[in-house]
Amino acid sequence: MEKTFFLTHIAELRKRLLMILFLYATIFLISFFQVGKVYSLIMREAEVKLTVLGPSEILWVYFILASTCALAAVIPFAAYQIWAFVQPALKPIERKSTALLIPVMFILFAVGISFGYFVVFPKVFGFVVTLSEGMFQTMFTAEKYFRFLFQITIPLGLIFEMPAIVWFLTKLGILTPALMTKYRKFVYLAMVILSAVLTPPDLISQMFVLIPLILLYESSIFLCSWVKRDRAVISENVQ
Repeated sequence: MEKTFFLTHIAELRKRLLMILFLYATIFLISFFQVGKVYSLIMREAEVKLTVLGPSEILWVYFILASTCALAAVIPFAAYQIWAFVQPALKPIERKSTALLIPVMFILFAVGISFGYFVVFPKVFGFVVTLSEGMFQTMFTAEKYFRFLFQITIPLGLIFEMPAIVWFLTKLGILTPALMTKYRKFVYLAMVILSAVLTPPDLISQMFVLIPLILLYESSIFLCSWVKRDRAVISENVQ
């Protein structure tokens, strides 16, 4: 009986993962043929002119831009599939509250991407360019430029999902404020390392990234505490 129950859940999980992959592939194909518009939008405010060194680099740019569009579009659908998979185990009131996860995850991802693109990337890129003044003639290839851009923006977009993930895991009873507080110093250390990797080696640029990350984590602890208290109240009312 337990084995049948387990296999049924595995089959359902597999079906939902295939649906996510199918949507990703569909949006990827659509975006691939609209890369020109995406490129114009990204480069509208850029003060550099990009070049390519061969046909393979053109294909790489198409691939990475289409992949990024597909990733951004599939996040809310993936969040819904995860919620739909676990929602039978949730209480009715928990199902309603966790349903908010879908739009919240999309909004947070967009905020993280925007923060990386409009705040962090210009500072990092500007700093790197100034290092070449009087030494090199700068020429940026499309592949290197977009690789550098997405190495900064995509991780920040994913990191900004932290409050939504904490909220969801707390609703499921997996995460607790005590656990987050216990490992706070290790998380802070990881944040310091991440901010140092993503930004130039100066304190101001690093603080631009580190402070929002710390605020995200602290707000996530507060959110975790609030959700846990809410779960406790719901349990008392049910009893």
